[in-house]
Amino acid sequence: MALVGKCVETETSSFKEAVQQPIWVDVMVEEYDSIVCNSVWYMVMRLENKSVMSSHWLYKVKKAFDGSLEKHKARFVSHGFSQVEGIDYDETFSPIARYSSIRSMLALPAQMGLKIHQMVVNTAFLL
Repeated sequence: MALVGKCVETETSSFKEAVQQPIWVDVMVEEYDSIVCNSVWYMVMRLENKSVMSSHWLYKVKKAFDGSLEKHKARFVSHGFSQVEGIDYDETFSPIARYSSIRSMLALPAQMGLKIHQMVVNTAFLL
């Protein structure tokens, strides 16, 4: 049973654990490079009497449909719940694809005899 336990990929729950495992370090570096490359955030001086929004890393082991290991994923997220509407932000967006829109977008090429190609996007940011 001990051998089986070593074969199962587990998710780490803390940064302290993650930095001790090369696979998690690699995916964290990949996420950080993506954030910097896309200019998602930049350093600013802290304003007096303003709170700073904290952040942390989330770790996930993604599995394929058959249960095998697909990839490790690390995301750097902020604690947005500490923001106050009207002070820290004005409006929010949550882009969601509706099934009727997807069906329409697939029906048109099918009707016209066109080919559809799939694309994988590693990181997407709304700027």
